[in-house]
Amino acid sequence: MTKFRESIFSQPMTRRQALKTIGTTVGAGLVGLKFPGILSAGNRRPNIIFILTDDHRWDAFSCMDHPFLKTPHLDRIADEGLMFENSFCTTSLCSPSRASFLTGQYAHRHGVKTNHTPWQESNLTFIERLKDAGYETAFIGKWHMPGEGLPAVRGLDHFITFTAQGGQGVYYDCPLYIDGTYTERTGRYITEDLTDFALQWIEKPRRNPFCLYLSHKAVHFGFVPPRDLDGMYKGIDLHLPPEADEFVPLTNYHLFVGAPAPLSFLYRRYCETVVGVDEQVGRILEKLDQLGMAEDTILVYAGDNGHLFGEHGLYDKRVAYEESIRIPLFIRYPKVIPDPGRRAWQMALNIDLAPTLVDLAGLDLPPGIQGQSLVPSIRSKDAPGRSSWLYEHYPVYPIPIPGIAAVRTDTHKYITYQNDLRQPELFDLVSDPKEKHNLIKTQEGRDLLEMMKSELEAVKKQTGFVENWSTRT
Repeated sequence: MTKFRESIFSQPMTRRQALKTIGTTVGAGLVGLKFPGILSAGNRRPNIIFILTDDHRWDAFSCMDHPFLKTPHLDRIADEGLMFENSFCTTSLCSPSRASFLTGQYAHRHGVKTNHTPWQESNLTFIERLKDAGYETAFIGKWHMPGEGLPAVRGLDHFITFTAQGGQGVYYDCPLYIDGTYTERTGRYITEDLTDFALQWIEKPRRNPFCLYLSHKAVHFGFVPPRDLDGMYKGIDLHLPPEADEFVPLTNYHLFVGAPAPLSFLYRRYCETVVGVDEQVGRILEKLDQLGMAEDTILVYAGDNGHLFGEHGLYDKRVAYEESIRIPLFIRYPKVIPDPGRRAWQMALNIDLAPTLVDLAGLDLPPGIQGQSLVPSIRSKDAPGRSSWLYEHYPVYPIPIPGIAAVRTDTHKYITYQNDLRQPELFDLVSDPKEKHNLIKTQEGRDLLEMMKSELEAVKKQTGFVENWSTRT
């Protein structure tokens, strides 16, 4: 597993230097600067393919030294492009994170605070911005943001989605709405089915560049792999964390959320489902090669949030621990990345996708963007990165997880809970990357606390966050 960068300059830091670094970052702005766009040869804008999966952990790849999982096609994107190895979601939950990818905004700004708060039709997406610039646009797959009926997403030429199981979809025989028409899909596996539609879109004759947003159900619970992969990891040592409980209790408040089945069963099926995603990504890579489009296509792969499989004795996500908030973020675009295979140390967020794609397309950033373009970090390993960012989570009854507001810097994390329902937590991510030791009641913690409180207040102010835990918009 890749180690944390120890400072923004990738140099070892003493405790005194870390304190100084945190102190000097207070008040640093988060909203990105506008950088010049980059166009393809002949001033033709690049094609864009964004592949988003559900609950895919940042370390569930063979290129991340996973002990047994093999993901050669996903690894290829990182090897031929760029991996942001310090990438995160600003809310670790399906709907809020997906809205953040689309809008470049935090949940408290775009309004999709939980899986039950509706998408706001007034939200501006990067897809609409690209459409206005002449792109042909398609959204294929999981939308999963509540509202009345199918959303009226502006800027889409082609829209395929599903509403089964509250928008989660099902792995087999999942009915689709194809441009508004309900269509049965008997005998089809959802990841393959969506990829088939994506390939049809990619090879469609056209004069203009295209933007494809391919949004998979996988690898969300219930973790159903393709039938030919079911059982491929049966009997293997899963390397679950030592604190993992095979039967995570369902009713223990301290443990928040319990596993709905034995943990080893869930994790094995999860990994087999990841392999199914990898195979379908391989089909897209092969199609781009066949059509000679790889050089002129921006290909991005990401997950919407992380997932705990026994770390801290927990299952699920939502909480502010690393396994929950870290996400994969791979970008391949040969015309811009000078050193393929690099692992960028800069902290990247899901809210950075929208401004990055708009920037790479050579367009001005739309108003209201809270993320920042990652183009400088894509072009140069020495580009400065953000110094801190805000994590937010809103409570959802009856799940006993309170509201969370946290700040993560390059070296530390400070977590606070709604109405002090839990004790605040403070972690040194350099010496304690697995967050085993809460420093809040130690002398080291007391030395850090005021600066971390100030940093949290600074990122709240910069993002317009007000500690109101209502999920009404």
